[in-house]
Amino acid sequence: MTTSLPKMTVKKCEDFTVTGKGDAQAWIKTDWTKLNRRPNGKHDYTAQFKVLYSKTGVYVLFDGTDKTLTATMEEDFLDLWNEDVFECFFWTDEKHSVYFEYEISPLGYELPILVPNLDGRFTGWRPWHYDGERKIQKKVSATGGTTTSMANVTGWRAEVFIPFELLKPLNNVPPKSGTQWRANFYRVDYDDGQSTAWDWARVGPSFHEFKKFGTLEFE
Repeated sequence: MTTSLPKMTVKKCEDFTVTGKGDAQAWIKTDWTKLNRRPNGKHDYTAQFKVLYSKTGVYVLFDGTDKTLTATMEEDFLDLWNEDVFECFFWTDEKHSVYFEYEISPLGYELPILVPNLDGRFTGWRPWHYDGERKIQKKVSATGGTTTSMANVTGWRAEVFIPFELLKPLNNVPPKSGTQWRANFYRVDYDDGQSTAWDWARVGPSFHEFKKFGTLEFE
């Protein structure tokens, strides 16, 4: 049986400051969307996300229950996917197999890269002049504990603002009303030496199976 690809309407908002808590009034505009645990996952945690957009960029809010922040890396642009992480991928134009990938750890470290995926061969490229209006705004928070390495918690959140200036020169950026992007959202957790992953659109072994991504339609 073929699984239908998920679709979501992204509502428009005015710009606001990210705090890592998702406490801006704008988030009331949109509901949480569940991430689905992938096969063979060991942890019975929940994971969910929200998306909004403004005239200047895309906002993403991630939330998940947890017990331990399995995160030791203390630098941006490391292999963050090998520890606890939230991720989002934006494929803005289906005519070109190039998409944006973003990862954020519970400690607030990030990995923003552009990925050319050519016949299953993909390597990320780091942003150039990554500052000013091209710089991603991001914050994290934890419940039941602190955002420190190996802290005991009941959950954590990550809130990010990805400016359209950073996504240029990808096509369909900035989006207009009715614009569609293909996209996916993920979580990976590594508590107790075991890994569990979640996705929005169900992909196979690799998160980079971009033709299986869901669709975002901008309001």
